[in-house]
Amino acid sequence: MTLELWCIGRSKQAWLRGAIETYVARLPHLIPFRYEELPGPRLPPKPSPSKILALEGDYVTSHLKPGDRLYLFDEAGRAMDSRTFATYLERTQHQTGSRVVFLIGGAYGFGESLRARAVGTVSLSPMTLSHQLVRAVALEQLYRAMSILRNLPYHND
Repeated sequence: MTLELWCIGRSKQAWLRGAIETYVARLPHLIPFRYEELPGPRLPPKPSPSKILALEGDYVTSHLKPGDRLYLFDEAGRAMDSRTFATYLERTQHQTGSRVVFLIGGAYGFGESLRARAVGTVSLSPMTLSHQLVRAVALEQLYRAMSILRNLPYHND
């Protein structure tokens, strides 16, 4: 099984790139891992939010393979503490022999097509977080979960 984190759009801020690179370098030591910043679909001039969501949904779906298990990081998802998330992640590993893909959406979140395709939705916070900032938070939580599962001294209860 391979764990992947996909994000729609590129990260441009240097401080954010540093945080992303830290966890992207650490995770492959614990699990086969890949981080992907998808450039996103070509948008027409002045698209409505619903048009953006539909185009992003089609774009992401075109990158998924039939056996992929898609999970969304979304503020309306299931809230968990870090240990519960580690258990959740462990269960996903046993449910598939293919890729487990966690997705961070664009500025408008997710459209109905991606919500329908997803097998789970996880909240990192009940607060609304920037779709840029949430990348570092998601990577840190994936690393923390894998550290918990490997009994490494990263997480303190």
